[in-house]
Amino acid sequence: MTYKGDFYQRDWRWQPSALTPDYKTSVTRSPQFPLISLENSPSELTGPVFGQDDIAVGDNDLLTNYARPGESPIGERIILHGRVLDENHRPVVGTLVEAWQANAGGRYRHKKDSYLAPVDPNFGGCGRTLTDTEGYYSFRTVKPGAYPWRNWVNSWRPAHIHLSIFGSAFAQRLVTQLYFEGDPLIEKCPIVNTIPDEAARAQLVAKLDMNASMPLDALAYKFDIVLRGRRSTYFETRPEGN
Repeated sequence: MTYKGDFYQRDWRWQPSALTPDYKTSVTRSPQFPLISLENSPSELTGPVFGQDDIAVGDNDLLTNYARPGESPIGERIILHGRVLDENHRPVVGTLVEAWQANAGGRYRHKKDSYLAPVDPNFGGCGRTLTDTEGYYSFRTVKPGAYPWRNWVNSWRPAHIHLSIFGSAFAQRLVTQLYFEGDPLIEKCPIVNTIPDEAARAQLVAKLDMNASMPLDALAYKFDIVLRGRRSTYFETRPEGN
């Protein structure tokens, strides 16, 4: 991702503390010493690069890219769409956006996921696409289910989809996750609540978009991704600033 001109200072009031005891694993994972800023090396900035020809038709359609012929995954069909933007609201063109998620029952297709919800044989749970000339991306998928996790006695993760945004080299990668408007579990989630500012948390919530919904087919949710600036999307891979 190539930018020209000065960057805006990030608003540190939006950023979570590394140590947040209500999120239990942060106690052992949080750094105990001041962070050090490391510049990328020339090899990291110039390669390896993602080959855009590797994207196939249908890679962004999670309803079909793993399903058996004539079959579909179980769950509420949705469209997730939005734009990837820089700090001045300019589109970021031709960048790789990846998505991965649990199925409608709240289970990932991963051998270490031991949640008792069943695996959906027609749902792989991942997809990818490139942004167009307006920075636009979209996925067809099913709305993921909530699932329990071992934080406290009865902790549940709200429905969410993970997103990865690549720059011009694989070392330039940002990762975040989005939630869905109206989900009551969002305000109860210890991970979400590590972010202290309410407006910052709201930027991780995809809004219901009836204008983009498909009648008799799928509801739509809109989620724009802002890469830099005071009001940038919070990225798990760059909590110190992006």
